[in-house]
Amino acid sequence: MKRFAERTIVVTGASAGVGAACARRFAAEGGRVVLAARGRAGLERVAEEITAAGGTALVVPVDVADLRSAQGLLDRAAQAFGGIDVLVNNAGAQARGPVEHYSADELARVITVNLTAPIVLSRLALPYLRKSPAAAIVNVASLAGRVPVPHEAVYCASKAGLRSFSFALADELAEANIKVAVVSPGPIDTGFIMDELDIVPDIVLSQPLATPDQVAALVVDSAADGRRERVVSKVSGYLTTLAYVFPGLRRALGPMMERRGRRAKQRYRARAS
Repeated sequence: MKRFAERTIVVTGASAGVGAACARRFAAEGGRVVLAARGRAGLERVAEEITAAGGTALVVPVDVADLRSAQGLLDRAAQAFGGIDVLVNNAGAQARGPVEHYSADELARVITVNLTAPIVLSRLALPYLRKSPAAAIVNVASLAGRVPVPHEAVYCASKAGLRSFSFALADELAEANIKVAVVSPGPIDTGFIMDELDIVPDIVLSQPLATPDQVAALVVDSAADGRRERVVSKVSGYLTTLAYVFPGLRRALGPMMERRGRRAKQRYRARAS
């Protein structure tokens, strides 16, 4: 039994990485996938893969930071397929390095993409989701939303906010039978990290890399069963919880974790060369 047969799924950030992996998995489970991201070429490549495998995909180029375009994205999806059943807020932005190295507009874009856009899209999707017998919102957050990481301050803030929003919205919509879940991965083996390897904080790479498909599998499962939060890796999940509850322990273990991350970074550089 395909869990998303005849269901319509909107995935943001779907041109590559985790978003593309989510789209492929939903399509393999029978879903009609709406692919949203800024780059048309990347979206069309993913759509071609899906249709070649017998799936259904609609390409909608959009910048989620342009909040005026959010309604248009959802309307296109509903017009094409008759409604919306699942919204996956996956699009992400980052500004690595000291806060003072970035302009106010650059920092604001991180918040807009990672937090404001998911909130707005979730709100605008509700009229459609209320009509669905299997409605779900899945927000892709980060373990950085559980524990502060120097030189990723704004990213951490945005993902902590997204995680908190997800939990509160889940309670708010429980009686409406709309599932709201959050997936919190650690570092992922995509260009989001590998293309900026030299400026990724060492402590981030002290944790094992997940693959996009591993994260996508959690997203699809979360859309199906509504479990409030899934993490990858589980060990990293435990560590970040401890670090949040016991900040003194986090500071004490920080130097050791940074040394571990530097060794991992050297391995990843060698792999890329």
